Amino acid sequence: MDTVTAHGHASIKKGSKSFALASRVLPPSLRDDASMLYAWCRYCDDVIDGQEMGHGQIADYKDGQGERLEMLREKTYNALAGKQTDNPVFAGLARVIKTHEIDHRHPFDLLMGFQMDAEERVYETVEDLLDYSYHVAGVVGVMMANIMGVRDDATLDRASDLGLAFQLTNIARDVIEDARADRVFVPQDLLLKHGAPIDAEKMTHRENWPAIHAAACEQLDIAEQYYASAKVGIKELDFRCAWAITAALSVYREIGEVLRAGGPAAWEGRVGAGTGRKVRLALGAAGPAMGRKRVEVIGRDGFYERS
Repeated sequence: MDTVTAHGHASIKKGSKSFALASRVLPPSLRDDASMLYAWCRYCDDVIDGQEMGHGQIADYKDGQGERLEMLREKTYNALAGKQTDNPVFAGLARVIKTHEIDHRHPFDLLMGFQMDAEERVYETVEDLLDYSYHVAGVVGVMMANIMGVRDDATLDRASDLGLAFQLTNIARDVIEDARADRVFVPQDLLLKHGAPIDAEKMTHRENWPAIHAAACEQLDIAEQYYASAKVGIKELDFRCAWAITAALSVYREIGEVLRAGGPAAWEGRVGAGTGRKVRLALGAAGPAMGRKRVEVIGRDGFYERS
């Protein structure tokens, strides 16, 4: 294992225990490439948000976001153009994109999502949030599917749906943490529907958490539709890839289940499943993966359409 690949594995192991666990059942070469793609995504997210592996946000993280975004764009462009770099993050991305002939627009679609962060986009509707979620997560699903050999648009749409489901779940989990950082991603139409404030500072007040929880749960209902759609795409993967993706789906979906069951008080700590529960879910995903061909095909009418 060279330094670029090793950096990818270290990044996914430290940055996402859920994805690291799911990736362990992938064939070694695909696990390497998935880890390198993750490392680039994680690095870009951290640079924009002033964090390290998604944690420890600096107080003035909004200062200079635009300049940092342009730096990421330049380094990504140069890497994909074949220019030498000693940064394993960009070297790994270039290797993955070239190996699997991934459209160069996809990494830049993700950076467009970070531009929405830098511009402090306001998410008034669910449709607004789905557009953001595609750019920061759905397109990652598309690239992951490319790594697994998927090329047909119908299956790539389902891969995008899984990324959207992950992001909708992420946002529901982190809504109070985001509000403390002066960020609101739950769309205003859902918050107002349940009598919750749309102002970040007011969202941090515990008396408002029950209404926010109701809005977050409705967002999780939307995520469920996207999880169901994603299962249709898993039918097209070989067993080990199907097992890995089903494991990631099961483990990540559990976050929403814990939030639902815990009520507003769940936000008092980190929302998620323990290691033992994650391992059981990942192992249990082997059954659905073996039976993936029996999954009922459902339509995507009204779903987000990637460009």
